[in-house]
Amino acid sequence: MKIEEPDLSGTYTYSDYLTWSWPEMVELIHGKIFKMSPAPNSLHQTISMRLTLKIGNFLAGKKCQLFSAPFDVRLPKSPKRHTDNEINTVVQPDLCVICDSSKIDVRGCLGAPDWIIEILSQYTSSKDLREKFQVYEDAGVKEYWVVHPQEQTILVYVLNTKGKYEGMLTPYVRIDNVAPVTLPGLVINLQEVFPEEGY
Repeated sequence: MKIEEPDLSGTYTYSDYLTWSWPEMVELIHGKIFKMSPAPNSLHQTISMRLTLKIGNFLAGKKCQLFSAPFDVRLPKSPKRHTDNEINTVVQPDLCVICDSSKIDVRGCLGAPDWIIEILSQYTSSKDLREKFQVYEDAGVKEYWVVHPQEQTILVYVLNTKGKYEGMLTPYVRIDNVAPVTLPGLVINLQEVFPEEGY
């Protein structure tokens, strides 16, 4: 089915998603369409590129792989229900790290990445902090970072043994070093991520 304009009141699956040809990218969350924000601004792109370089260099020669948007992450409702007609959540994280190569195929990732990083914009902040937070927790994404470009802060959430996210009460700020739980040995100096001059 070809759709010229998205019907935001409808409910869809990954099968529908594959047929769409809209100029802007969209995500599906529990079957509902969420439009992606316009092209990322220069601050967003700078932060994304710096994180990509740091994580990518660390992963050289290791089994985990780093991917950046646009990159479809299909999150099945259950491990046994993952046909295209049964998947109703498809997201495009800014960055994600996947350590289980069996989840990677030609269409992206099928299943939860180990680590997801979302860089907020004025268009996506509520979705990333609410809908996606819950989706990633339910899917079993082990670590979720929410980057605030303007505030130059990062919120870090890690799944506990009960499958719920736990985070620090205060965010990491530009002067901090952050060590992701997902990749032991990696330490990220946030002064090298957030531009001093801003944009």
